[in-house]
Amino acid sequence: MSAAPRFVSAGEVFASVDFGRAVAALDAALRAGLDPAAGSPRSIVDVQNGQLLLMPAEGAGFAGVKLASVAPGNPDRGLERIQAVYLLMDSETLSPLALVDGTAITTLRTPAVSAVAASYLAEPGAAELVVFGSGPQALGHVQALRAVRPLERVTIVARHAGRAEALAARLRADGLLATVGDASAVASAPLIVCATTASEPVFDGALVRDDACVIAVGSHEPTMRELDSALMARSQVVVEDRATALREPGDIIVPLNEGVLDAAALVPLAELVTGRAQPGRPRPRVFKSVGQGWQDLVVAAEVFRRLPAAHADTVQAPR
Repeated sequence: MSAAPRFVSAGEVFASVDFGRAVAALDAALRAGLDPAAGSPRSIVDVQNGQLLLMPAEGAGFAGVKLASVAPGNPDRGLERIQAVYLLMDSETLSPLALVDGTAITTLRTPAVSAVAASYLAEPGAAELVVFGSGPQALGHVQALRAVRPLERVTIVARHAGRAEALAARLRADGLLATVGDASAVASAPLIVCATTASEPVFDGALVRDDACVIAVGSHEPTMRELDSALMARSQVVVEDRATALREPGDIIVPLNEGVLDAAALVPLAELVTGRAQPGRPRPRVFKSVGQGWQDLVVAAEVFRRLPAAHADTVQAPR
């Protein structure tokens, strides 16, 4: 009878892998030939109070699956909007190795994938960032982008003023010049992140600089988007996988249907990482992420490899 899989808490996840290590692991996986297009699509099931997402993947000695829930009403309850568990298995025997806090994995991997893209798309000296959103992904993106660019100034744009100021205060405590602002701040920013639940564009794309890198992670539904068609029409658009991008996010699907974006021009992230594609200049570079199972697997496997012998449940999330 096989041994029960080890439970890996959020504290152990964050103690084992910080954003820098997560970025390095994801970049290395793509450089080694991991093909996001070869992965299984996730299943999305609507339930009464949100959605359930099932995200399987395999590779590099491991297999795994994440079960995530998306509950839009949770922030008003003091709970996270996205929660998850992750089952990591040996790829040869499919024996369970660990049951990992999937919310922590998501907190790491989504910003880390964005930071991989930004390491190729953002100007090397980019020091100013505008973030739309005030939740865990907004914070995580600031932390992950600090691993690849010399951030100094952050502007938070969010609907909830109290949450925006709380995030800005936390970032100031981390040594950043952080303030609360409005959407017009994108006009001067070399880096822009959208980590919201918006269904309509959150800023005027005409304001965006020609040398800016824009990252959007909020939407994975065909009718929802954070970026307008004007921005998408004049930008190089990088995605995790063309097929997924054509199936899920409104940021891609809406401008495609309007005829202002060409599906053939979408650049897979793996081609950028391996040098088969180059950053488009002088025009904005957009990375549209929806999240894929291979990302969770790479980060969960990295956590498992680095687990200390003792539990670290009291360790805080990376700062």
